[in-house]
Amino acid sequence: MSNDAKLVRMANQIATFFHSQPAAEGPQGVATHINKFWEPRMRRQLFDIVDHRGGEGLDPLVLAAAPLIKRPAPDQSISQRA
Repeated sequence: MSNDAKLVRMANQIATFFHSQPAAEGPQGVATHINKFWEPRMRRQLFDIVDHRGGEGLDPLVLAAAPLIKRPAPDQSISQRA
């Protein structure tokens, strides 16, 4: 399983939990969880999937939460290697 597939699976598991909560709380709940527990590298990878792959494979609740998730700064280690 690729890193992207693992990350999509993890994000969708979070969304699955919040589907059992009141609908209005879902996006904020998903975003709060990801903001608290995912490191910047993971959030950067999530935004790569959302921005460049149209959110392929992500639960609609994760996509609804995306604007509430803290977008990390670009990875400086990649640009330093170039």
